[in-house]
Amino acid sequence: MKIATYNVNGINGRLPVLLRWLDAARPDVVALQELKAPDEAFPEAELAKLGYSAIWQGQSRWNGVALLSRVGALHETQRGLPGDPSDTQSRYLEAAVNGIIVAGLYLPNGNPRPGPKFDYKLAWFERLIARAEELLASNLPVMLIGDFNVMPTEQDVYKPERWVDDALFAPEARAAWFRLVDQGWADALRQLHPHKTIYTFWNYWRNAFERDAGLRIDHALLSPALLPRLKSVSVDRTPRGWEKTSDHAPLVIELAD
Repeated sequence: MKIATYNVNGINGRLPVLLRWLDAARPDVVALQELKAPDEAFPEAELAKLGYSAIWQGQSRWNGVALLSRVGALHETQRGLPGDPSDTQSRYLEAAVNGIIVAGLYLPNGNPRPGPKFDYKLAWFERLIARAEELLASNLPVMLIGDFNVMPTEQDVYKPERWVDDALFAPEARAAWFRLVDQGWADALRQLHPHKTIYTFWNYWRNAFERDAGLRIDHALLSPALLPRLKSVSVDRTPRGWEKTSDHAPLVIELAD
């Protein structure tokens, strides 16, 4: 079973890239972020032609998350992160599919820091930590997957000294990440590649992708019930090199049946 996360940076503007990648890579379940489209503009029919059913939480111009499956129905278990009824940003979608719980998320960027956007990022992180604790308590096989907008360590960022004032590398955000992981989650990539420099995001400017001047901000966390099934973790860099593509590349996790 292959589960992927992919920040598409605008699902309709990048739809040819997404469809091309899905057709070539054939992941079983995909968490998408940054749809930048309202619910009614989600390309359900185009995805169905490739065999994918979908659930989604759209939002005009910003945010938006979706889950895709070609291995069975998606049984939604949570729409929106609990804990703040006033929060209308589309950033969290959770479902049971093919015997596991997949929580797809798009954590706030938080820039500029300090300021209200950074405060929102930290508050959202606290709500994620609370929901993650509930999921762990279920003892079910669970994966938290998506764009976390945090580089946990200096190994996860090209030239970390340039990012000391950025919300993605802020001490408070990194501390929240480790509080989350220390609940008992396993960082899938670091389980299998503890010392390797691997990125999932490259800016469009200054030939960042060609120079491999990137960031690791897309992550997959596995619950203890799911960790024994972990077979491989990789970043599919191929679509990042295509024209009119996202600035992210898909992170792909393979699980044993």
